[in-house]
Amino acid sequence: MSESVISVTVKLFAAYQEAYGLSELMLEFPHGTPVKAVCDRLISEHPELNQWRDVTRYGINLIFVAPDTPLKDSDEVVLIPPVSGG
Repeated sequence: MSESVISVTVKLFAAYQEAYGLSELMLEFPHGTPVKAVCDRLISEHPELNQWRDVTRYGINLIFVAPDTPLKDSDEVVLIPPVSGG
C-alpha cells in the first residue's frame, strides 16, 4: 500500500448518520489531509449537510481537534454537529 494514501474510520452522528444511513464509513485520503476535508467530502456527496459545515466539531481518536489538524493512517474521526433536543 502506498504511504501517500491513508485510511480513516469516520464515525457518523446525527444529521451525518441520517444522510448516509450508516454509523461509520471507511475513507481514504492523501497523507497530510486536514480533518476538515472529511467534512468537505461528506458534504460533496450529500449537499444537504452543508448547513452543518460551520458548526461541526471534529474529533480524532476521541480528542477534539482543530479543523486543520492533519489526519494519520488508521485515525478514527468523529464529526459532531449540534444535536437538537426532541
